[in-house]
Formats: sequence, C-alpha cells, structure tokens
Amino acid sequence: CCSDFVISDIDDAIEYAINNSNVDTSKIFVIGLSGGGYTTLGVFMKSKYNINKFSAWASISDLTAWYYESLIRRPKYAIDILSCTDTSKNELNEKKAKMKSPIYMDLPSNRLNNSKLYIYAGIYDGLKGSVPFTHSINFYNRILSDFNVTDKSPMISDSEKLKLLEFRKPLGNYGKIANRQIFLEKQYKNIKIAIFEGGHEMLTEYAFNELIFK
Repeated sequence: CCSDFVISDIDDAIEYAINNSNVDTSKIFVIGLSGGGYTTLGVFMKSKYNINKFSAWASISDLTAWYYESLIRRPKYAIDILSCTDTSKNELNEKKAKMKSPIYMDLPSNRLNNSKLYIYAGIYDGLKGSVPFTHSINFYNRILSDFNVTDKSPMISDSEKLKLLEFRKPLGNYGKIANRQIFLEKQYKNIKIAIFEGGHEMLTEYAFNELIFK
C-alpha cells in the first residue's frame, strides 16, 4: 500500500542498477498495472530519482475511496486495506490511508519538468474490474490543480466524468490505442491521461512501445 518502505525499495533497486550495470540514466522507466499502477503513482510523487517516464494503468490513487468501493464489491480488498493501515475494530484508519494515497502526496516541484507521466484506465473498470477509472481521473486533475491552470480545458470536468460514468461512450474522436477506442484523452505539459475501451488491464505491447520509442 505505497508505504515508505515500498518507495525506498524501488529507489534502492534503481540505485543498485545504476551502480552495478551499464545504465542510461536518461531512460529510467517505471510501469505498473493495478497495485503496480498505484505504486507507479507513488514513485512519481516520492522518488528521489529523475525518472524519465512513468506509465500507470488501472491505478488506485485514493486508498480511502478504494476501501469503501471494495467494501461494496470485493470484501477481500477491503480487508487487505484494513491490514495495511494499522486499523483496529474494522474501522478504517483514514489518516494512515491518506498518507498512503498518491492523490494526497506532495508533488516534487520539478517532477513535470524532468518526467513524463502516462495514465491509462479502461472505461469498464469498476464495473468489470476492481478499480474504478475515476481514480485515474481524480489523480490527473489533482496534479493539474497544483499548477493553478487558468485554462481549464486540459482538466477533466465533472460533466465529462459524469458522462463517462453514465453512458460509457466516447466524448470525442480521440482515435485508438492498440485497436481500442479512446473515450477521452487529455494532456497538460508532460502528463497525459487516456480512458480507453477496456477493463482492468494493461495494453502491454502498446505500453512498452510508448516507453521505449516515444
């Protein structure tokens, strides 16, 4: 659950690779799906390294929200969240959950100057999958809010989010990724989000090609 130990272990792995291998430090990537996407967002917010690209798929961004969502659909995940937040008496320790939620973490001041972040979520995730795509949207909007953007068009509006939730239909002609229709795509500086036709998944070949060639 994105503890400081998890982040430091990943930083240690990066440090070990740099010190012991022939590493191009301009091409360090972090990629993950689901809990791995959650961790990718956590590393984006907390890593001490200048990581070139992050690719987060079907990510959890708010542990409190996911607890209550999981309590309704999948009790197993709710129990896991209680276990990793020092919770007793089956009442969520929301303070601890917030500390482990990327959406509440402090954004390093130069992160978007040095790194690219790609966020992807399937439009049916939350119905057929375990993490509602709204986690990705809310995290994207939170990062943009840190920059106090005056032009709100790069942000995802409440109206756009509601339409996606209600109708599960594309909100424009955004093209495709890996032969999947994009329902909504937005970008601000080095951060991009795409909600695509799919569920709780990573489009693996597309994801790796984007990291390596774009």
